Amino acid sequence: MNVFAKHLSYELLAEVGQGSFGKVYKARQVGDEQRLLAVKKFNFRWDAPEMGIPPFMIREVALLRKMGYFNHPNIVKLLDASAVPVGSTLDLTLVLEYIDQDLSTYLSKVPPAGLGRDQIKDVMLQLLQGLDFLHTNLVLHRDLKPENVLVSSQGEIKIADFGLARMHAFNIALTPGVVTLWYRAPEVLLNSVYMSSVDMWSAGCIFAELFLLRPLFKGYTEVQQLQKIFEVIGLPSREEWPLDSPISYSENWGPRGSCTELLPNLDPDENDLLSQCLLFSPSCRISAVKALDHPFFAKN
Repeated sequence: MNVFAKHLSYELLAEVGQGSFGKVYKARQVGDEQRLLAVKKFNFRWDAPEMGIPPFMIREVALLRKMGYFNHPNIVKLLDASAVPVGSTLDLTLVLEYIDQDLSTYLSKVPPAGLGRDQIKDVMLQLLQGLDFLHTNLVLHRDLKPENVLVSSQGEIKIADFGLARMHAFNIALTPGVVTLWYRAPEVLLNSVYMSSVDMWSAGCIFAELFLLRPLFKGYTEVQQLQKIFEVIGLPSREEWPLDSPISYSENWGPRGSCTELLPNLDPDENDLLSQCLLFSPSCRISAVKALDHPFFAKN
């Protein structure tokens, strides 16, 4: 399978990561350009009915190809993809643009004084531009977290890792176990239907983390995660609780009432944008396109 006109030639420089299905390498393109590349190599057995390329991998390649036609600066680019049968196995190779680090690594290097407001604004602006592009093209990322947001040495922000992404159909009722726990929206934790607003909740969690340099909601079970969320945003009313959730409403989930100031030391515009990203009701949560017009981004 070669979905690209011509394969890239490259040399592997170093192994930089390893997952359950394969390895990730830093590589350099051979030829005039000599740009750095990220090469993901996977090996799958397909001599049994349940074997072959996992569906998440097929989705990732398909979505990255779709996104690649538009060449958006805030979405990581898939440059090449190939699948070669070798006996009873299939070798799948993805070649992507190489980005120096992810946002988690970037934040771990920030001095104790924290990020400057202009840096926070720049990161969020690029992140929301990427999300607006995805949502306009009916793509839900569903696993937005600092590890899946790449930061180049020039400060470019690129959304990566589309293994859990889906094309949007109205009110998706899909896998409940999407989005890493700390960045998971309440409706996902409650096994309710969800839409693109799940990504905006995750973006709000990342926004808070840019100020705090640590996750805002750090639960270790789904119940604890909900409790930590309600401790900050307040327990919604019984009427706001999703009717399709198998989890019952209880006054014991957390304190009642909404909180207008989610974080101390934020100015009114910062708090307002954060609170609109972290609204309990998905339909009331701010969209990426509206967030880009928020006064937070207008200030110098």
